[in-house]
Amino acid sequence: MAQRKTRSVGRPPLPRGEAKGHIVPVRFNLDDLKAVQEAAKADEQTVSEWIRTTLNGAIAQRRRG
Repeated sequence: MAQRKTRSVGRPPLPRGEAKGHIVPVRFNLDDLKAVQEAAKADEQTVSEWIRTTLNGAIAQRRRG
């Protein structure tokens, strides 16, 4: 009887170049975290997406400065 190969658990790996580079731990006080979560929800984004989008916008504005 041939053994069947089992699928691995978890999300499949992303293609090269699509994975995010580094994780940066950040602490928020409760009020700030709630505000970030509400803003992300209003923009229909995850908290991580909202933070990245907001930071990228601030960086671009600084460069135009």
